[in-house]
Amino acid sequence: METRSIVNTGSGDGICKRDVLPVDQIQPSVEDVLSSTEFIDIHTHLFAPAFGNLGLWGIDELLTYHYLEAEFFRSSDMSPERYWELSKRERADAIWRALFVENSPISEATRGVMAVLQAFDLPTESGDLEEARSFFRTQNIDAHIRRVLQMAGVSTAVMTNDPLDLDEQRIWMNGYQAHPKFEAVLRLDRIVRDWPAHWQILAEQGYPVEAEASGRTVGGIRRFLSDWHQRMRPVYMAVSLPDSFQFPEETVRSRILSQAVLPSCREFNLPLSLMIGVRYQVNPRIRLGGDAVGKANLRSVESLCRNFPQNRFLASVLSRENQHELCVYARKFNNLMPFGCWWFLNNPSIVEEITRERIEMLGTSFIPQHSDARVLEQVIYKWRNTRATLAPVLAAAYQRVARDGRGITRQSIQRDVNRLFRSNFEKWTSTRLATSAAH
Repeated sequence: METRSIVNTGSGDGICKRDVLPVDQIQPSVEDVLSSTEFIDIHTHLFAPAFGNLGLWGIDELLTYHYLEAEFFRSSDMSPERYWELSKRERADAIWRALFVENSPISEATRGVMAVLQAFDLPTESGDLEEARSFFRTQNIDAHIRRVLQMAGVSTAVMTNDPLDLDEQRIWMNGYQAHPKFEAVLRLDRIVRDWPAHWQILAEQGYPVEAEASGRTVGGIRRFLSDWHQRMRPVYMAVSLPDSFQFPEETVRSRILSQAVLPSCREFNLPLSLMIGVRYQVNPRIRLGGDAVGKANLRSVESLCRNFPQNRFLASVLSRENQHELCVYARKFNNLMPFGCWWFLNNPSIVEEITRERIEMLGTSFIPQHSDARVLEQVIYKWRNTRATLAPVLAAAYQRVARDGRGITRQSIQRDVNRLFRSNFEKWTSTRLATSAAH
């Protein structure tokens, strides 16, 4: 009878010696597991087909993405005022000429467009966009969405859904039928961050609210959140916050957060996602591209985690300087889940640094990335980049463990990748999301 030599793991289980990977096979195995595992994209600005024109896709949307618009104004003499007078097609043509024809597309945002064109076997060196436009015009959107997500290795895209957006509201009120590839999120920016400008919308809909967050208003907001929870069935609630965010403080925002939002999250067993660190509209002339970044005071996160231990928090911070502090707080509070490297952080050099730091401090108890995609096809290059950047980071971590005497198997790599990109989120949101065959 065959005998199997077991290496003691210290946990009561064992690893079969013949399953242990040679050190030089660790990185290829990590790459293979990453490429064959479907990820949950936990934060996007994408929409299911039922939302119609709210969902952005195609070459003109890719090129007029605000990352590229900000770059365009650095390489063109065109003023923002003149740019906004152009049609979307004309804006896309101008960006293509300035960033792709007259200059080499070596920034992350421009490289992403190249990767999408290459993925669909479209020309990357053409002087115009006619072939790309013709290709996208022929696509059936439902089939195209499924194909793009399959190409990206994404099983589920989590949307961002604003109940105070009138166009979105109509879709939900008309009986939106859930799509198997999309999950909803109840976004609260207009309620938490900008209540003075939006409370009257709730009042007009019959909720007993006022400009000041009185007890009556708190009850009205909670009723509103209950109605929209019933309608959306979101996997979490979310709010983006400026670098100046403070908690607690004597403000309407703080009262709404502590007395309405957090109790509702507990009632519905939902985490609250905090995206902290934006400085809004430092250059309003370039619109969505005019936001910047600021270092936040993360003692606000400390206060939330300590004072509301029954709430679960997802947290992503925009400033590179805040990343280490967020890791330290995650070690102190098991109701805090760091996630993603978004916006100005989503560059390979910075993603690599942040992910190494998180692995060293948190093991696999975090969520490494989300796409934050606003245009459907962006998930192709964003997740390709993530896999390429994370493979050597994870491999290096396993190689260090192997040198320290612990055998590494493909099964342990698969378990850890599943945790990082699937089960951490599923556990945090109390959901179990479907996967399809390996892509």
